[in-house]
Parts: sequence; structure tokens; C-alpha cells
Amino acid sequence: MKELSLNILDVAMNSVAAGATLVQILIDESQTGKMILRIVDNGCGMDEQTLQHVTEPFYTTRKTRKVGLGLPFLRMTAEQTGGTFSISSTTKQQDPANAGTTVCATYDTTHIDFTPLGDLASTMETLIGGHAQIDFLLEHRLPQRVIKLDTREVREILGKEIPLDSYEVLAWIKAYLREQYEQQQIGGTQIDET
Repeated sequence: MKELSLNILDVAMNSVAAGATLVQILIDESQTGKMILRIVDNGCGMDEQTLQHVTEPFYTTRKTRKVGLGLPFLRMTAEQTGGTFSISSTTKQQDPANAGTTVCATYDTTHIDFTPLGDLASTMETLIGGHAQIDFLLEHRLPQRVIKLDTREVREILGKEIPLDSYEVLAWIKAYLREQYEQQQIGGTQIDET
């Protein structure tokens, strides 16, 4: 994939398929030259056998196709920069209150093979538009600011009358995130912890 945001979309869709009600996309670029990406969900989790094979490119639990490349690609993008990849998971049978999966990838952003993040605004718009019943949190820590979107907060502001997947809300979400990233690119120094 040409940008990590597409890979993030693919992995987040795995979380949706696992029955998650909250998917967190946490990106930390607060240290120069390093990026940590974590995707955390509260879905059904994976058993030990699945967890052992999940990063193999030709292993999938899907019935629709015989190839699962989301996690293998994410692992490859991290390791090709000298970074690391890890995945941990707890099933509902193991611990119903803490079930879910955490994927973590670290990157050397100065490496020639680093894949750029890409269009996270469109990724979030796609996730929310296709799965408005699920909550998503994007938190991107940069050296001089934090860009954050939490659909739980958006829901609270909108109330029950206005769905997250309405055209106006999705357009606002995309515009809000694009504006935040544009401010970062032009050297905004504001620290936004909200």
C-alpha cells in the first residue's frame, strides 16, 4: 500500500469484524524520527492458535477469500524501517471485561522505506461513515500538538437526533481533521490536549 492510512483502515476493519464497539487509533510522533502506531479494540479477541498465525500472509479466518494481508503488510511496513511489530489479544472467554486486541508497530520515520501516513481524514470518514454505530478514537501526538477525534464526544454534542453517518457530519469530520493537519504542516505550535 502506498500509504499507512489505507493499512490502518484495513486493520480497523478487522476490529469491526471482531465485534468491537470501540476502535482506538493511537499514533505517537512526538519524538523526532520515530513513530508508534497502536490500534486497540474491544472486540472478541483471538485465541492463541489464531494469534500465532495472524501475521502469515496466507492465513485468514475469512470465508470470502483465502488471503489476509492487513496485519502482514503492517508488520512488513514497520520492519522494513528497522521498527518492530507486536500483537496481543484476549478473548471474551479468557476475560469478558477486558477482551480485545492491541496491534503495535514502531517505525523509523527517517528510513528511506518509511511509508507515509497518508490521508487519515479520509480513513476516519470511511470508518465512521460505514460503521456509525461503532465508536472510533483517533489520537495523533505530534511534536507540537495533539490531533484528536473521538466519536463519543461528537455523539454527545450532536445528541441522538443526528446520526454520525449523515453527510453533514461526515463532511465536518473530514474538514476538521484536514484543518488540524494543515495547521501542523504550516508550523502551528498550539498544543491541543482536548
